[in-house]
Parts: sequence; structure tokens; C-alpha cells
Amino acid sequence: MTSSETERETETEHRPRYYGLAAGALAASMSLAFGELVSGLSDNIPGLVLGVGEWIVDITPGWLAALGIETAGTADKPILLWGISIISIAIGAIIGDLSRRYGHWPAVVGFGLFGLFGGFTTARNPMSSAGASWFWSLVAAAIGASALVFLLERLRRPTRLRTALEDPVDPRATRRAFLIWSAGAGATALATLGLGRGVRGTSAAETARDSLALPTVNPPSTAPSTAPAVSEDALNGLSSYITPNDSFYRIDTALSIPQVDPADWKLSFTGMVDNPFEITFDEILAMDLEDHTITLSCVSNEIGGNLVGNATWTGVPLETLLDRAGVQAGATQIVGRSVDDWTAGFPTEVIGDGRNALLAVGMNGEPLPILHGFPARLVVAGLYGYVSAVKWIEEIRLTTWDDFDGFWIPRGWSKEGPMKTTSRIDVPRRNADVVAGATPIAGVAWAPTRGISRVEVSVDQGPWIECELSEVTTDETWVLWNTRWEAPAGDHIITVRAYDGSGELQPLGPADPRPDGAEGWHTIRVEVS
Repeated sequence: MTSSETERETETEHRPRYYGLAAGALAASMSLAFGELVSGLSDNIPGLVLGVGEWIVDITPGWLAALGIETAGTADKPILLWGISIISIAIGAIIGDLSRRYGHWPAVVGFGLFGLFGGFTTARNPMSSAGASWFWSLVAAAIGASALVFLLERLRRPTRLRTALEDPVDPRATRRAFLIWSAGAGATALATLGLGRGVRGTSAAETARDSLALPTVNPPSTAPSTAPAVSEDALNGLSSYITPNDSFYRIDTALSIPQVDPADWKLSFTGMVDNPFEITFDEILAMDLEDHTITLSCVSNEIGGNLVGNATWTGVPLETLLDRAGVQAGATQIVGRSVDDWTAGFPTEVIGDGRNALLAVGMNGEPLPILHGFPARLVVAGLYGYVSAVKWIEEIRLTTWDDFDGFWIPRGWSKEGPMKTTSRIDVPRRNADVVAGATPIAGVAWAPTRGISRVEVSVDQGPWIECELSEVTTDETWVLWNTRWEAPAGDHIITVRAYDGSGELQPLGPADPRPDGAEGWHTIRVEVS
């Protein structure tokens, strides 16, 4: 190394830290953006951020996952992905600072590890090509390392362009060149990210769903009245009997929604069965489909929460399919597995005990939305989703109760997940300002498979007032309830409780959602003026 090169090297090391930090952050951004571009061009390869996110989901302890759902609700996934992006860029900044001080090797080693970790996490996705995932992750890492070395070199020597901005003798020129090339790197990262998002075309799953018309169900579904007889002001804010598809809650571990082409999809029945078989989507549609209105709830739903909904599901009774498979004696658990390897299990004995359990292909008169499991999913009345509601299902396996635990069980949740009797106040809202006088109080209550026999409200811990219930034709759905209250001025506390179909009172609690569902009477405060 010549004396002039040594001087330039020493000068670079003594540049302010933000040069290295900025270069590293930009290099990491370019790497991540390239990963998004690859993901956008492929239906199967997840982006680097997504791959890391899926790995984090798999290793997250149950209490932390529950905390995330309770705190962020359905925003937990975007928060996780944004957090991974920010941390990755911050790590890139640290690598950049080390490279500013010690030369190229931190860039090569740091981004090399970045690529190896990205390859490991993206290749884990069961729908991706492992070889392609590893290859493109390493390419993304090479882009990041090259970008970092290139930017830092602009502080040391000019490019082949030999512009006036890149005089290696003039420190002002090298700084100017660094800033200009850094701006170019940032613009490239943004453009690549935008291109990656823009090239995501319509998937085969979306095309198939959009062109699909569900067969006519015979006999047609009989839906009960959609609301109790209450005034219009009570209906403003009261949940509808049927939850629209675009309003139905979604809680699952899928950071990237599986895009399953029904033309290539099969459902396998395996394990402790006499006649293992596979069935295609077209074969399912050719069977006698049934409509059943069933309320589903997430076990993480807090008292008063909205992780619950009621829909009319179209599908084939699971019992019909299991009869074809021939369940063997001793098979005490039914395990469902999705295309992304998520699993849930429930007792075999619930099939045939009178409740409805469906392999569902439709929701509220439409093919299943992709968000909710297209082309097929399980819906089992009376069980929380974490032990039964497998979306994007591709295997149903019969096993014993002790031989397998579904995804959430090792993470601290109860293995059995019967839904608890729960009630919620929708009208008025918590902390609402209410006008004195006749005031509606209304909401929903549910105890699937047991039904709701009575709902009562109490104001300021006073006498319990029995409410009017909406008409329902099944005990597997929620009911809408309402009453009227002559509200005096002041602050007031309203509490609701429900009785199931057997007359058993809703648990007073309190109990947290983990491990087997929340308990408590929903209570709100209102101000009457």
C-alpha cells in the first residue's frame, strides 16, 4: 500500500460515524428491497423480512404471543414485520460503522451471516423452494455487502466515471461523492421495493376463487332474523347477526397468506384410518353441501373484545368424510394441518355428538375468502379456533390424544378448547356520552352448542334486568339482546351477564385468555347528561 493510499485509509477511518452508519443502513435496505422483489416475482419464495418473521412466530413463547394479540390485536403482524425491517437496517448500520473502522471484512462477514440466516428462514417455509430460497438470500446478501463496500470506497478513491465530484485528493469532493452515491442507493432501494410490490400479480388462487360459483345448497339455509325488535338508535352500533366477510376477525400465524390453487390442491386423510384417501376440490364441490350458521371465537378474545364473529358456512360434514376413511378404534384425536404446517387437534368424540363440524368451502354465500382459508378449512361448533379452525387445510390425521399436540399446546395453552359462555355490550360504547332518558342497551351473547337462555344487565350494581333476545334457530350461534334504561344524569356503570341453554351462569372470573379463554362479566362506564 502506498503512502497516499494509507493516508486516505486513515482519513476514512476518522470520518464521522454517521458515514459508516448511513452506508450500512442503505446497504441493508437494498438487500431487503431485493428480497421483496424476488418475493414479488415468485408465488412461493418469501421475502427476507417475511422469512425471519415466520421463524420468530415459530419460536415465540405462548405468553408473549398472547401478549402481542392482546396488545395489538390484528395489527400484530404488521408491527412484527416493521420491527424486523427496522432492526435489520439498524444491524446493517452497525456493520457499516465497523467496516468504516476496520475495512471490508466486517461487510463481507456481516452480510454473509445475514444471507445465511435469510436462507435458513426462507427455506423453512413449506411452500417455498429450499434451493431457490437459499440462492436468492445469498444474492441479496452479496448485493448488500457490495453496496456497503462501494459507498465506503467513495470516501477513498473515485469511480471509473472520474467526475469532478470524485477527486481522491480533495476531502470535500469525496464526501460529496459519498452523499450523491448514497442518495442513489436510497433511491434504488425504494424503487426496488416499489417494483417488488408492484409486480405482485393476481395469484392462481385469487383467479380461481373469483371465477368460482358455489353449487346450490339443497335444502337452502334458513337464517333467523338478523336483529331483535329494538329501535333504530340501538341498532346503530349493535353487531349484525351475520358478520360480513370483510369484517370477520382474523387471527392466525400466517404472515404471508397462503395462495393455494384449488386445481393443484388435495386433502389427505391419514393416520389411524382403515381407508386412507385423498380428495380434490372438485370432488368436494360435487358432494352434498350443507349450510350451517356457527359462531367462531379466538381464545385470545378479551372480555368485551371483537375477536369473535358469526357466519353461515358452506361445506361437507366432517363426519361424512371420516366415515369414508374409517376411523380406527383408539383414534381419539383429529389433527388438521395447513399448507404452511400449522396444526390443531380436537377430540374425535366431538364428531357425532350433535354439533356441526364442517370441511367448509364457503362463507356467507361466497367461496371462502383467501384470508379465511380458501380453498377449504375446518369449522367446528363450540371449540375455540386454536384447537379446531385449520385454514388452508391439506391433511386430516387421526391419532391418539397423547401422541400429538397442536401448534399452541406446547406454548402453554390448554389442549381442550371448549368455548365459554360470554356476553358483550355493544350499545352504548365504553365511555360514551349518553343523553338522559330512555336509552337502549344492547349487545351479543354466545355459548355455541349450548345456546343462550337468558341475558341480564345491571346498572350501578343494582337489580338485574332481563333482556329481550333475538330469534335464533340453532344453539351454535350468538344471539342479539337488548333492553331499555331510563338513564339519569351522572356517571354510571353497566354490566352484562348471560346464562347458557342449560341455565348455567356465565363465569364471573376474572380469568385471562391464557390458557383456555377469558372469563368475566363485561362492564362499561358511560356519562349521562
